[in-house]
Amino acid sequence: MVRVNAPLAADVITPKSAVLVQDRPVVAFGPWLATALRDCNQSGHALQIVTPPATRLSLPLRLVLAGEKNPWVVGSSEAGYYDGLSGAPLHWDGEAFSLVPGARDYAPGYLTPPAGPIGIHLTLTFRVRYERQDLLGGAIEGIHGSLAGRPPLGWGTAEPATNLWAPADITALCNQRQGNPTWVMVTGGGSETGPEALIGTVLYTPTSDGMEESVTLVAGYTEATPPPIASLPALIGEVAAEYRLLSLSAQLSPGRPDLTTEPRWLGSPAPIGLAVGRELGGGAPTPPDIPGYRIGDVWWYPLGDGRSAAGWQRYEQLMRHLRPPG
Repeated sequence: MVRVNAPLAADVITPKSAVLVQDRPVVAFGPWLATALRDCNQSGHALQIVTPPATRLSLPLRLVLAGEKNPWVVGSSEAGYYDGLSGAPLHWDGEAFSLVPGARDYAPGYLTPPAGPIGIHLTLTFRVRYERQDLLGGAIEGIHGSLAGRPPLGWGTAEPATNLWAPADITALCNQRQGNPTWVMVTGGGSETGPEALIGTVLYTPTSDGMEESVTLVAGYTEATPPPIASLPALIGEVAAEYRLLSLSAQLSPGRPDLTTEPRWLGSPAPIGLAVGRELGGGAPTPPDIPGYRIGDVWWYPLGDGRSAAGWQRYEQLMRHLRPPG
């Protein structure tokens, strides 16, 4: 174990990267890993997690790595390495794992069949604004309740979520951060008629008059219990009627119902629809080829069935309409 600028700790430290070798069935975004990522961001290092092909990532860790410069390195020196989220072949360049020059195809290991059953993920990504005196987390609680039939079970600043669900406690934590953004995860159990698992990550960012809540909430369904796509407009209407909903996008993607991620190709996500509040252009007329309709103070634009990639073309057209050049 090498230590540089404690408390940053890793198996290998170079001027560019901190490499952590994790040989376990599931790697979660625990307190130690959360601290390592924060320290790497502050020091300018890339955090690179190396695992064998049988390892899976928890949903919060997968979401964190997807938005960072940090690949999930899968494989070994004998079999070769690849990025477990993109399938891109990787190699060790002496300072970090980087893309293999000239590689055009997925790594062979990324194309192997999945080890566990594959279902469907419903991903809702939304932003809500709260005023300074409001309790945070109300929109999450409402959406979670609609999908699972009950509020979230817990929350925390790393895995596992050790705090019982309590919007007042989340609000107090964010207020204690003195204007700094706060990341938390939210977890909830599944139900017999709903998702098998329901997990979300949230970034609270202070604004001039309160707090903005940016949420990615993922529900894992089996093929036998499909997600309630038809009820999404009603769900959005309930949230928009009570909260200042800026936007909400919905999509489907293949995935394990338990919400862990294998380093395998399972298929592409596809959009269902996009809700846009007044502050982001919801009052504008809809594009001719993408009819939308008002739900309270937001516009809802159906984009597809969540299974056809053609929905992304409509999404791009809609985004050009909502955010015209210049």
